[in-house]
Amino acid sequence: MKSPAERTVHDVAPPPAAGVRRRVLLVDDHPIMRSGLRQLLDSEPDLMVAGESSDAAGALRFLAHAIVDLVLTDLTLPGRGGLELIKDLQVLYPRLPILVLSMHDEGLYAERVIRAGARGYLMKEAGGERVLEAVRQVLNGSVYVSAAMTTTLLSGLGGHGAQNSRSPFSRLTDREMEVFQMVGRGKSNREIARLLNLSPKTVDVHRGNIKTKLELGDTTALIRHAVLWMERQ
Repeated sequence: MKSPAERTVHDVAPPPAAGVRRRVLLVDDHPIMRSGLRQLLDSEPDLMVAGESSDAAGALRFLAHAIVDLVLTDLTLPGRGGLELIKDLQVLYPRLPILVLSMHDEGLYAERVIRAGARGYLMKEAGGERVLEAVRQVLNGSVYVSAAMTTTLLSGLGGHGAQNSRSPFSRLTDREMEVFQMVGRGKSNREIARLLNLSPKTVDVHRGNIKTKLELGDTTALIRHAVLWMERQ
């Protein structure tokens, strides 16, 4: 008999039998947000919340002992962020669908999360009907992004230079974006290194790359820019 983890990897998201509710894991550090999503999903005849976690580590612990059909996650999480969680899940449970529900601008993050292995991206300002539409679409094996983002992604694939026409933040790697966010939250180099499992020297290198790519003159400018950016998110 297969372990829960093995079943999650190999048997995820089969065609639902009549009356079977698909199981969703919620990952968000805001209890009110999780409560609202639970109420929304549990009220549907074909969906249910299997569990909740406020961070990536808790989500991985839950998945080691439970079977779910979809992970619905935020990007901004304490400790390891949502992008790192997506990458971890791709290694551990490569067939487990992931949908991101985030406050961050899809123009900056949707392409990143799809590239990391998620199957969809939706901003938190979307209403409940769109959340349900996205959940069902991803569960059925499709990718879910907005119509505008679909055009952007297709333009990028077509080689029309969409990447160069967007925000300067698009030049940052996923890891650099994580470091930038943590700088904006007031984390020190040592704290960032511990949370991301990096050496302080590597964090210094990332900070230097961020300053170069965003054309910031010094560390003070980097911190100010990061704090202001996080306040707008």
